[in-house]
Amino acid sequence: MIKVYSAESAHQFDHGWLKGSHSFSFGDFYDPENTAFGPMRVCNDDTISPGRGFGAHPHSDMEIVSIVLSGRLRHEDNLGNVAETTFGGIQRMSAGTGAIHTEHNPSDSEPVRLLQLWFMPRTRGTAPSYTTGRFDPAKLEGRLLAVVATERTAEIVDIAQDMTIYLGRAGAGQELNFQQAPGRRVFIYLIEGQLKLPDNQVLLPGDSARIEDYSELLLAAEVDTLVMAIDLP
Repeated sequence: MIKVYSAESAHQFDHGWLKGSHSFSFGDFYDPENTAFGPMRVCNDDTISPGRGFGAHPHSDMEIVSIVLSGRLRHEDNLGNVAETTFGGIQRMSAGTGAIHTEHNPSDSEPVRLLQLWFMPRTRGTAPSYTTGRFDPAKLEGRLLAVVATERTAEIVDIAQDMTIYLGRAGAGQELNFQQAPGRRVFIYLIEGQLKLPDNQVLLPGDSARIEDYSELLLAAEVDTLVMAIDLP
């Protein structure tokens, strides 16, 4: 089963310093039919103005992943972590029993665009932690590259859930092959371009798809495309 959610169906917002969309219920946007997909709870596509950001705020029992698409994102937390991330960088915070953090754009001239993703952890009540990682953006070309997964490697950030986040680029006419074990889910979010799914539905930027009962997908790029795919239980 493939269910497509258009960019127009997402909650679009413009707070001046913060613009973007929420693919799931979040904050003041609540749709009882759209609160989760497996352990996934949040997919926010945010653009933060120069010198602005989110002040100190708490989280608990949530795996929070930030993927910077352009610009710079600065993180600080009460665990003593401070980090700045650009494209090719990943931030992951396991909030566990509780963590307080800030996120802001340290640039005085350039906005930062990021995807922020939240997932329920495999186990609640663990000690909070934070980590960063980097992947080589050149390795996205013509493939789906794992950037977040259960096991950490030199280019993969670990997460406390049975899942994998992939990013990939494809040129017009290219196909990206996605494979996963039977009985799992896949969430697809189109960042740039135009992508055709196996049932001939077409995704445009900001569109997403929630897919079940497919162990293999051929994702056909109709123009130059940047896409995120998440393998979920």
